[in-house]
Amino acid sequence: MFSMSSSMAALRVALREARWDAILHCLNHANCTPATTLKTLRDRNLDIPLIIVADPDDQRAAIKALRAGAHDVVFVDRLSSLAPAVDREVREAGHRADHRAALEMLHDSEARFRTLASNLPGLVFTLQRETTGKYHFHYVSEGSVRLLGVKQHELRGSAQRFFDVLLAEDRKHLLAALEESAHTGHTLAWEGRLRNGERWIDMRSLPSRNDEGVVLWTGIASDITKSKNTEAALRESRAQLAALSFHLEAAKEEERERIARDIHDELGSILVRLKIEAALLASKLPAELRDKARSIETLLDQAMATTSRVSRQLRPGILKEFGLAAAIECQADDFGHSTGITCRAQCDDGIELDPDTSLALFRIAQEALTNVAKHAHASLVVVRLRRENGNITLEIRDNGRGIAEDDLEKPKSFGLRGIRERVQSLNGIFHIATAEQGGAHLMLKVPERRGEDTQPTEYEEAVQQDLF
Repeated sequence: MFSMSSSMAALRVALREARWDAILHCLNHANCTPATTLKTLRDRNLDIPLIIVADPDDQRAAIKALRAGAHDVVFVDRLSSLAPAVDREVREAGHRADHRAALEMLHDSEARFRTLASNLPGLVFTLQRETTGKYHFHYVSEGSVRLLGVKQHELRGSAQRFFDVLLAEDRKHLLAALEESAHTGHTLAWEGRLRNGERWIDMRSLPSRNDEGVVLWTGIASDITKSKNTEAALRESRAQLAALSFHLEAAKEEERERIARDIHDELGSILVRLKIEAALLASKLPAELRDKARSIETLLDQAMATTSRVSRQLRPGILKEFGLAAAIECQADDFGHSTGITCRAQCDDGIELDPDTSLALFRIAQEALTNVAKHAHASLVVVRLRRENGNITLEIRDNGRGIAEDDLEKPKSFGLRGIRERVQSLNGIFHIATAEQGGAHLMLKVPERRGEDTQPTEYEEAVQQDLF
């Protein structure tokens, strides 16, 4: 505590060299006035309590000092109240200092928030919904002009200005999303277009509710036009790739059919003629050469069987003649004979599909069995084809080594990728993983009628367990 009974020079030196809690100014002993002391403190931006100590006869001067800004007056005949007065004023000065610090922190925080909000590539907002259902903005950042073409004060004056700039259809979705968020407390997540339909915006905010039932959203609305255009371009590119893939598959199937027809008709007929000629030749050969002729006939029989099998794999005529179930059963038999792996096929009767879907499912089964032969090291494969709830389900399961996550993500897993593409072209769903009891389990569902969506069905664990 500094006692002011000397000159102003001494006061300035004391203020410069130390920090003081309070200043006592003695009216009859100081070489300066209270007003001069107060001016010195204000010039240095110091909030130090100034307490006047005066004689009872100096009441007028003491009152003048209080009006000038002194904090308290203590008369010399009541010096017992000096210590409590000093404590009180020092405490009040501390409160004022805390209040100023809090205000400075608040101003700094507001400045940082406004700087951040103005630099964000979007609109920061605080939207309130009254219990009557009426909306209004408490706060809108400067991004409103860039994002919506509407000034801040216009949105704060009327929230309807915001809803008016939205496309009518998307505005309904936003109002519905706000209603749901207000009632459930879930995060508001909405995407929609402006009225011209050329710009997309995204709104995200978590609601809060006070005791009166007023709901408040504080969040950000950002321009997502670029990402939406990218998504649209990506979808178009995927559609074009799918169309190209479908065209290539169709061309491949036509070529397979032509080759299969040539093998069956041309090569098959030549082998039959060779067998006839070999049989005629054997009948005219001497006994010691007949065994050789019969060996040639056996080789021709094997060549004819191989020709028939290759022809069926290229383009199974049974698929057209008797349907998908018969073709898969025939393919399972051929697979078992050619690989030595036991292959059982279980197919529901009466499954009738359009030619493209039937062919796609047959090729998927063919590719899956080829993968089993190459990679699974299995001794048993079960193929299951069934109808359920408007879907056709195809399951293939083996008792081999299974399939790892790394195998699914290999960049050159063209077999699995081809299966997935075929299923997607049929609006189906596809799943492949290591089964619980070992081995790989492939399951896909496609709609029974082409062009429809796959109907959701409850996964039947019991069916998987019954496959073996």
